[in-house]
Amino acid sequence: MTKVNPQTEQASVMTTNALAAQVRAAIAQAGGWIGFDRFMEMALYTPGLGYYANESPKFGMLPGSGSDFVTAPELSPVFGRALAAQVREALDATGTDEVWEFGAGSGALAVQLLQALGDRVRRYTIVDLSGSLRRRQQAALAAWEGRVVWADRLPERFEGVVVGNEVLDAMPVQLLARHGGAGSGVWHERGVALGAAAGQEAEAPFAWADRPTALRPPVEPEGPQDYLTEIHVQGEGFMRMLAQRLARGAAFLIDYGFPEAEYYHPQRHMGTLVCHQAHQVDSDPLADIGAKDITAHVNFTAMALAAQDAGLDVLGYTTQAHFLINCGLQAQLEQLPQAERAQAAKLMMEHEMGELFKVLAVGAGVPAWTPMGFARGDRTHRL
Repeated sequence: MTKVNPQTEQASVMTTNALAAQVRAAIAQAGGWIGFDRFMEMALYTPGLGYYANESPKFGMLPGSGSDFVTAPELSPVFGRALAAQVREALDATGTDEVWEFGAGSGALAVQLLQALGDRVRRYTIVDLSGSLRRRQQAALAAWEGRVVWADRLPERFEGVVVGNEVLDAMPVQLLARHGGAGSGVWHERGVALGAAAGQEAEAPFAWADRPTALRPPVEPEGPQDYLTEIHVQGEGFMRMLAQRLARGAAFLIDYGFPEAEYYHPQRHMGTLVCHQAHQVDSDPLADIGAKDITAHVNFTAMALAAQDAGLDVLGYTTQAHFLINCGLQAQLEQLPQAERAQAAKLMMEHEMGELFKVLAVGAGVPAWTPMGFARGDRTHRL
């Protein structure tokens, strides 16, 4: 059984209570209802209190560390080494010498890339909204002081290679609920209101509340059943922002998700929204806010179309397994001790990260080219 530090537990409860009070105030100010995207934004990013803005550990291999989930760079350093081969090729193909990482987490991926790329990278810029994570990144990257810099936002124009591992899934989504079957069902936007108070109004729990809406998913899911799903307005906006500001370069975005036909499949009628806490998954984002991650799978078709419509070239789309193998992962595995090799193999195993995680690449400012990560197994035709 995992032992919980009483002081850590008390701090988590205090954070949750303080954050809940701010969300209740936002709901009251908005007339009793806020969209789920607003709720998710506050739960994850409220300064000092939101999940990605508070001091909880978040990233780690085991719940005993106080962490909630593990990402590929923490799972094995060969992830970053394989990705570095692709980044190096992209730097050469675009004639640039800067790397921009969005949502750098613990800083593990930045360490792996910088170690592998050496002097090929003149400057490594991290764009991260979280002050607490920035402090951890600065400690992890102290050896590259002067070469690594942090930015709160992108400049109007920039050049280089962009990387983002598990960034899109953490962008707030809007929830759409269809009551009734395809064609005859009525669509609602699902938001958050206050439920019946247990005692005082200040302690009222959060509750789901649906409102009729003109919003629709990009395709009408088939079937007679009620249907709950997400639309990714902020993620699409991120892709358009890249198109506006990336003068020359490429971007590689790695995340879990599906193309549109799979995303809105009739069997996925409960949506993809999940929470992560102490390496357990649950489906209740209204509880323990600030103490757990809230995430939704990525609609990669929507991301690719937003990028393409805004002027970027779609360079490739494939599974993480195909991408890493194309980038030399197997040779990296052979150099590891047996125990570490088994752990790293999860990066490409179908039932682990290999199939669910995908890689989308886009480019700007140079003729379209095929990056090495998509040389075999490219699935762009499925978007």
